[in-house]
Amino acid sequence: MSRYLYLYLCPRVKLSNIFTMLEYAYRLKSFRILDGMVECDSLQEFYERLAMILAGMILNRNRQGLYREYREQVDKLPYIRGQLNIRHQLVKPWEVGFSCHYQEHTADIEDNQILTWTLNRILYSGLCSDRGLPVIKKAYRSLLSQTSLIPLDPGRFSSRVYSRLNQDYRPLHALCRFFLEQCGPGYEVGDHSMIPFLVDMPRLFELFVAQWLRTYLPPEYEITPQERVEIGENGELTFSIDMVLYRKRDETAMCVMDTKYKSAATPTQADINQVVTYAVAKGCRDAVLIYPSSNIRPFKETIGDITVKTLAFPLAGNLEEAGKRLVEKLISNL
Repeated sequence: MSRYLYLYLCPRVKLSNIFTMLEYAYRLKSFRILDGMVECDSLQEFYERLAMILAGMILNRNRQGLYREYREQVDKLPYIRGQLNIRHQLVKPWEVGFSCHYQEHTADIEDNQILTWTLNRILYSGLCSDRGLPVIKKAYRSLLSQTSLIPLDPGRFSSRVYSRLNQDYRPLHALCRFFLEQCGPGYEVGDHSMIPFLVDMPRLFELFVAQWLRTYLPPEYEITPQERVEIGENGELTFSIDMVLYRKRDETAMCVMDTKYKSAATPTQADINQVVTYAVAKGCRDAVLIYPSSNIRPFKETIGDITVKTLAFPLAGNLEEAGKRLVEKLISNL
């Protein structure tokens, strides 16, 4: 296997637009340092620069002091700390030391373990050069001296709760989620053994469009991404709809939307069947297929009571303009 960072770029995508997609998809609106990091000659450099940004943010947080919490500890100590376990001492009086229950103010908590595990995966990827490795290793060593190295599932990151004490961890964890979610197996002929990475562009496109619509839709509408719909008395059949657009005042489902990361001129029959099924399941009359290329031809057909339309969110040009056109067409067609 060779060392690669895989990005499935079916339509033509500007590298700078990938940063913008990441910014929206992973809710990094306050992460403005991304604006100056878009001139990359290769995908490996793109990965390395993003890793250096993360390492720099971690070093900055470490200088300010890592977030800590009090944790219950039970240990045998040469001195008394906290509460002494009298029963244990009476049962085993010959043992040297004291069995104590105490609280420790520690940085070895999940907030910081996420950072440690992510930097570990970045270092073992083999995708960073001598330019980026020193700062990444420095950040990793600063964490490893205070935290445990524990494998963590990035699926848990989205439900984390933040307080005023650890609010600045939110963009850090968002970046960590990106690195860990896009780390996966892939194979290519080569002469090196290494862990390859897969950046799931269809999933990134879906997250990006959902967050864009959440940001720019008129206030009377709201978006629910990845809505699960169960069919049958016991939920024998389950659908996961990319996005459902609701009208807030009466919580009416206005339309279902499905993103298709493919460069196509017309929607396939499978695409249409899928989105019509979603619309029937939600009881709405509009279904929209969203493609990342302007190559898609305008399509509007009524199937039974369901009107199916195609919309484009082209990634090759100006995302701000393309996103505004998408919102305008979506609302005007409802």
